[in-house]
Amino acid sequence: MKIEENKPLDDLNTFGLKVGAQYFVEVNSVQDFVDLMQTEIYKTNEKLILGGGSNILFTNCVNGLVVKNSIKGISVVSDTDTEVIVKANAGEAWHEFVLWCIERNYAGIENLSLIPGLVGAAPMQNIGAYGVEIKDVFQELEAIDIDSGETVKFNLNDCEFGYRESVFKNKYKGKFFIASVTFKLTKLSSPKAIYKFKTDYGDIKNTLSEMRAYELSIKAVSDAVIKIRNSKLPNPKELGNAGSFFKNPTISKEKFEELVSKFPVMPSYPQKNGSIKIPAGWLIEQCGWKGKVVGNTGSHKSQALVLVNYGNATGKEIWSLALEIQKSVKEKFGIEIMPEVNVV
Repeated sequence: MKIEENKPLDDLNTFGLKVGAQYFVEVNSVQDFVDLMQTEIYKTNEKLILGGGSNILFTNCVNGLVVKNSIKGISVVSDTDTEVIVKANAGEAWHEFVLWCIERNYAGIENLSLIPGLVGAAPMQNIGAYGVEIKDVFQELEAIDIDSGETVKFNLNDCEFGYRESVFKNKYKGKFFIASVTFKLTKLSSPKAIYKFKTDYGDIKNTLSEMRAYELSIKAVSDAVIKIRNSKLPNPKELGNAGSFFKNPTISKEKFEELVSKFPVMPSYPQKNGSIKIPAGWLIEQCGWKGKVVGNTGSHKSQALVLVNYGNATGKEIWSLALEIQKSVKEKFGIEIMPEVNVV
């Protein structure tokens, strides 16, 4: 474990922003982190825990210590006739973990294929896609208090999961170093297993049909999700981005009825609590942002929800665009769209 000074972070954030860290260290084990806590640099500097860099917008260089979580390892904790408990360390790439589970016929996260980032970030964001969220399969996580060094376990209720939200984005923001996450998955190899594939969301059914996937399986669902995501979202290795920049807002039924009288084709998704979710991408597109280039940044031509770096954008430039988009949606629809990306 080596603490570096003035470390470039260009390759460690998917926006590809040219920023740096005053101090930088990569930890490969829990013991590494425990040892790091004893150093003077750790004790005397502000700290930023960095995962895959796929959900962060750096608006400045980081004055302080950036800790890159690279703790690897996946193991089966226990299993029954129908379920399996799998523990994945936080530094594992999320998509690689999904593929690991698919290879073993462990069902539950196949709809979350190709989401960028690391396992440790999954519960922070309560990542979700195509009708599935982390909270649906979450068992517990282990984290280290970055001040006391105490190891703490969080169960489902402790995490206070919401839509792209958790306790780690609110009252415990920047307070814990997540070491591992444990999931409860369905063991499809068992004849006793009962499992309902989630194919009703988005274009999954149509894509499965196009792929001629006559036999429904978690591999087929995963392949369909991968195909859909590749067709809609730019590859950050080719065009800097952090995926969906904004969360889909939810509004009251009364507000929706008021808006739909003015905008009859407004798409909507009723929620269990009676509220209505509106696609942020549609709102942004209606405000004329889709495909629009502003300086070195812009809204992607195929998905308005994705803000991109065309090569030389700064974090401040991207954030300025985000604020302009936010303002225009508020003015046109009276709806406030909030960032999904962490802005630092």
